[in-house]
Amino acid sequence: MTTGTATTRKAGTDSAGTPPARTTFTRTTVTRTTVTRIGVTGHRSIPVSALPSVLSEMRRQLGGGDLEAVSSLAAGADQLFADIALDSGVPVTAVIPGMDHEAHLDDDAARAAYRRILGSCTDRVDLPPEPTHEEAYLAAGHWIVDHCDRLVAVWDGRPARGLGGTGDVVAYARRRGVPVTVVWPSGMQRD
Repeated sequence: MTTGTATTRKAGTDSAGTPPARTTFTRTTVTRTTVTRIGVTGHRSIPVSALPSVLSEMRRQLGGGDLEAVSSLAAGADQLFADIALDSGVPVTAVIPGMDHEAHLDDDAARAAYRRILGSCTDRVDLPPEPTHEEAYLAAGHWIVDHCDRLVAVWDGRPARGLGGTGDVVAYARRRGVPVTVVWPSGMQRD
């Protein structure tokens, strides 16, 4: 948290419209807070045995300070992170890939969660259309990295399975110098 000081000059006129003989200055302290924006990227499918540690670490990452979560609300890690943020009172910015994002979600449950979370988001960023849904996911991942202070990656450490996957977003964040916290149980394999 940064604290700054602003000086406010209090001046006036008397009933005759003449300035007072002496000018009075009042010092006012203005507190400015710096919001830490935490982006998320992660797998759609998280093994059931990994969920307790993943959820616990997400909660830890979202604890304390003046925070904002940034998520594309994709099924899996992105929706889990956004839900935890909202439950913790952390505002969420939804970054919507430039495609029919909702139609590409895995199932009815993921689409319902997407609509529910989206309705609770503080802000929404709709990205321009991309030629393919993979390019749209990559563009959303890049936008999140470019607009966050740090990135939480629910990632098994393996290369992305397709363009715009978690591995691609983590690599981009590292190239850009954005700190990445990998959330994944050691030795755990995903499906």
